Amino acid sequence: MQSLSPDTQESLNFQGYWLSLKRRWLPFVLVAGSVLGFAALATSLQKPIYEAEGQLLLSKTDRVSSLTDIANQVKDISGLTQTSSPLDTEAVLIQSLPNIEKTIASLHLKNKDGQPLDSDQFKQSLKVKTIRGTDVLTISYRSSKPTEAAAVVNTLMQHYLENNIRVNRTATVAARDFIRHQLPEIEARVKAAEADLRQFKEANRVVALEEEAKFAVKGTSDLADAITRSKADLADATSRSMALQQQLGLSPAQAIAFTTLNQSVAVQKALVEYQQVQDQLAVQRTRYRPEHPEIIVLLRKEAALKQQLEARIAQVLQGSGTVTNQDLQITSLKQAITQDLVKAEAERSGLASRAAVLNQAMTNYRSRTSVLPQLEQQQRELERRLQIARSTYEQLLKRLQEVELAENQNIGNVRIVSSGRVPQKAVASSKHLSLALGGVMGILAGALTALMLDAIDKSVKTADEAQKLAGYPLLGIIPIMSGKNGNRDERMTLTARDNPCSFIGNSFEMLQTSLGFTVSDQPLQVILVASAVSGEGKSFIAANLAIATAQMGRRVLLIDADMRQPSQHRIWQQMNLKGLSDILVDQANFPEIISSPYANLDILTSGTTPPNPIALIDSKRLASLIKSVTEAYDFIIFDTPGLTLAPDALTLGKLVDGILFVVRPGVADSASVKQAKTLLAQSGQRVLGMVVNGGALGRANAKLYGVRKPHLRINLGNTPAADGIPHSQKL
Repeated sequence: MQSLSPDTQESLNFQGYWLSLKRRWLPFVLVAGSVLGFAALATSLQKPIYEAEGQLLLSKTDRVSSLTDIANQVKDISGLTQTSSPLDTEAVLIQSLPNIEKTIASLHLKNKDGQPLDSDQFKQSLKVKTIRGTDVLTISYRSSKPTEAAAVVNTLMQHYLENNIRVNRTATVAARDFIRHQLPEIEARVKAAEADLRQFKEANRVVALEEEAKFAVKGTSDLADAITRSKADLADATSRSMALQQQLGLSPAQAIAFTTLNQSVAVQKALVEYQQVQDQLAVQRTRYRPEHPEIIVLLRKEAALKQQLEARIAQVLQGSGTVTNQDLQITSLKQAITQDLVKAEAERSGLASRAAVLNQAMTNYRSRTSVLPQLEQQQRELERRLQIARSTYEQLLKRLQEVELAENQNIGNVRIVSSGRVPQKAVASSKHLSLALGGVMGILAGALTALMLDAIDKSVKTADEAQKLAGYPLLGIIPIMSGKNGNRDERMTLTARDNPCSFIGNSFEMLQTSLGFTVSDQPLQVILVASAVSGEGKSFIAANLAIATAQMGRRVLLIDADMRQPSQHRIWQQMNLKGLSDILVDQANFPEIISSPYANLDILTSGTTPPNPIALIDSKRLASLIKSVTEAYDFIIFDTPGLTLAPDALTLGKLVDGILFVVRPGVADSASVKQAKTLLAQSGQRVLGMVVNGGALGRANAKLYGVRKPHLRINLGNTPAADGIPHSQKL
């Protein structure tokens, strides 16, 4: 099921409200007229009212104290938030209870009873507003006495000015006392901050951390370059030393020892003498035998010189290592290479020492540099505390002087622009506005009353509401038709016969056609017309539907099965001596008692009223009767009692092809319709659809039912009921 668009729903709601107002037009008119009359009476009793007006100018700071700048600190007129308005705040202060009470007491204002005027009553006559785009406040007061209105405005402004000056002066004195109380504490903070900064510099040997940091960065960079160069030189010296050692086959210590011995004069002199003695001994051994005295002297001399040589070597080498004679006598080339090795080793040792010193210096720099950020942070924190303390102390000293100067000034930031003058004329009359407002309120009150009464009324009011409650397909709407005279004519209730071109006649044709589409699997031959309660026009529907079907050339039988309150014999103006009840108890034969008041249409009335109608309805005799008449007629219509009043319709519904449910707005209520729907559902009845009897027929529906002239009215000769529906349609 498609949902209605918002525009359609709004249109339907408006139409529902309009129909409710039309139904409850009398309460609407009474309530609206009462409210309007009361407004007119109240307007006529109004006395002339006079209004006096004064204006105040508010400045952010006063003209005198702004010279000392103290007003910017203690009495700026500014809001706490961006959305707050200082002028609105001052307007509230003007209307404060102390100002109002002082004004009432000063002028001895009285109410109508002669009692002191209440502050709430005073506020009702007082009005304080701002002038857009300015810093001006307008104060106005209304009273029946012109002099009183002016006096109230001037007195209220004067009290506000005095209070403004008093508050500002009080704020200045409070500021002075506060500053004097805070000065010693702030001074102590300054001294403590200075002491903390001094102790920090002494403990960490800090003079200028910023300069030290720059120097440390530059020194670290220079040391890194020097270390790099030293490592390169050390690597070169080490390479040369290793090459010389491999060439000589000597260690650096040996090379140094050999060089030292070759450069020692005493060792070389002893070596020469020792070699000369060895030469002499070799010569003499060629001449003499070993035991010759000359040989023995030379041997002794050799031994003495050898011992002397060893002693001098040991003295030079300080007893470390042994040296052969070949080591003491090296060539000049080897001696030069040995000297190069010694120099290379000395250079390598020096470079290694330098690299170690540079690395230690780099470590020291890095250690100091790593703590510099922390020291800088601590120093900045201490300096910030000291700066804040000094700034606060200096500002407090300056403000103390300003406050002491401003204390004796007449501080105020409000002045009177114009005083209240005695009004000569009353304010413009609001009678027309009051009447218009009363009219609007009356219309609203009347509409609300009508809608509330309509909401309290639980009866079904429209065809849409009936369809929503029942939930059955809407097969047709029988419109409301009213007669031109007040005389009731029973014959005119058969509108489908007497006036087939009317709204109602066309409606029954549409209903008969719609019934043909309700059942597709089998022919629709026997139907039952029922309603929730009596008075909804089910008999009227059954009779006219029978005529509309007969007009289609079909053989139709209309049976009045309402044995409790039958009505078909009155509609057709037939005798009801014998009928359905008599057939069911074998007191009459069907062909003998039927009547044919219309072509192709036979009628079987209810007959004698039995003591227990449901027993006859639930008998096999009725089932047999239905079976026999279906062979002779094309269409059979049963008229039954209300579903909620008797079980006849539910019992008979099991024997027919379907039930046509009739709902009449204004007669049926929501509870009865819901109850009837529940009964039909519980008993498993087949409901073909519903027809609304006495529904409003709009222009679109009039076209749907084939009526070309909506203004056409048929004289039914029926007296309309209070709800506008003919009594004859309630049968």
